[in-house]
Amino acid sequence: MPHDQPSDGEPSLVRQLGLFDSTMIMLGIIIGSGIFATTGIMARLIPSPGWVLLAWIFGGLLTLAGALTYAELGAAMPEAGGQYVYMRDAYGPLPGFLYGWVLFSVYMTGGIAALGAAFAEYLGYFFPALSTSNYLLRIDLDFLIPQGNYALSAGQIVAVAAIILLSILNYFGLTLGKIVQNSLTVLKIGILLAFIVIGFSVGTGQPFDLDFAPASFGLGQLIVGFGVALVAVSWAFDGWNNVIFVAGEVKKPHRNVPMSLILGTLTATVLYALVNYLYFWALPIEEVVGVVKIAEKASTALFGGTAAAVVSAAVVVSTFGAMNGSIIVGPRVYYAMAKDNLFFKRMAEVHPRFRTPGFAILIQAIWSALIALSGTFEQIITFAMFVSIMFWIAAAASVFTLRKKRPEMPRPYKTWGYPVVPLIFIFASAGILLDTLIEKPIESLAGIALTLVGIPLYFYWKNKNRSDNPGISVSSRQ
Repeated sequence: MPHDQPSDGEPSLVRQLGLFDSTMIMLGIIIGSGIFATTGIMARLIPSPGWVLLAWIFGGLLTLAGALTYAELGAAMPEAGGQYVYMRDAYGPLPGFLYGWVLFSVYMTGGIAALGAAFAEYLGYFFPALSTSNYLLRIDLDFLIPQGNYALSAGQIVAVAAIILLSILNYFGLTLGKIVQNSLTVLKIGILLAFIVIGFSVGTGQPFDLDFAPASFGLGQLIVGFGVALVAVSWAFDGWNNVIFVAGEVKKPHRNVPMSLILGTLTATVLYALVNYLYFWALPIEEVVGVVKIAEKASTALFGGTAAAVVSAAVVVSTFGAMNGSIIVGPRVYYAMAKDNLFFKRMAEVHPRFRTPGFAILIQAIWSALIALSGTFEQIITFAMFVSIMFWIAAAASVFTLRKKRPEMPRPYKTWGYPVVPLIFIFASAGILLDTLIEKPIESLAGIALTLVGIPLYFYWKNKNRSDNPGISVSSRQ
């Protein structure tokens, strides 16, 4: 039976998210710090406004192809856990568990930690004592690691405090969490729209040449650079599929899950393309290449020196909202795993009053905080992104698998453009994956290694379930 339904009188998750709520969760997670920091890095790989803008548009269309594909799965199986459920039903419990393992161990929790650090760094613009550059403690670890040391900054403490605060809010109910999410997402979209409209209206920008054939860059270099730049774009769009994790709490999921995926992706693509066009309106390509804080530099060129404060405030709001959205959705996957007896049993508990997977929220908060304190989240995100794309491909392919394996399953929405659209997403994502493996082999192999670590853990949980519940297997719950 569906995991989000009551069993033996146990409290269950409640469908209380409308179309607006689920779309705001999706957009709130997607729009984090990437749009404010990615373009300069991309311009170093493809020093052409035309190629950079093409990468953003192509990345948006690729994400839309993924959203259209996932929409069929979300409407057909509107359960808590989303992608975990699709992979479990299509390929068996082991692939599903490996996805959930990576999500909990580094991907979702590391992403929350990274967002917390970004929030603290930009908050430090207004309160320098709270910044990531204000170190409170340094410990020499040479006796353990050659040239090793640990440094604790005030920013890390701020990141942990933000993680704990938002986790507590979401523990006390999805209603409270969605109010925070809706408010922050509306605010961040409003800020981006104001930046675009005011920038083009009164900013001191100028027309630019798209320049699809920059000097000193051959076609081969541009194609390779375009592929690597798409990895950065994928990171900026990352989180587009996370709304499916809360499908078990979406009202009218057969309609609202597909609509939120499509509306959220289209909105983010349009905003990203317009913001990037404004960057090149404000700055020549030479002043964009390699700049990390591109939004701040472009705003200063358009409006003067006071713009840095506005951009910092925008990033503070944006990262705080993305962090809240991630904290909402992640525990629903661990909850689904625990319902299958493939994770800590208490993670399957729903709070009888607040109707949230309370224990799962708390465990996620603790692990995210520890990663934030470790200061290693940047390395974690690098190889977790490779694994994430790998699982995107597997989940998209499950559309084909499940149509063959379970043809009788009701499908209120069927992927538009099937089978072409899913194949475009799969092959394009595979190309990005291959490019990442070639350009960043160490990080890619580290991601694969982390995934494989989950195999013995799967058999541990499976055997534990067998010993705790004789005669009941994981597969019998499907």
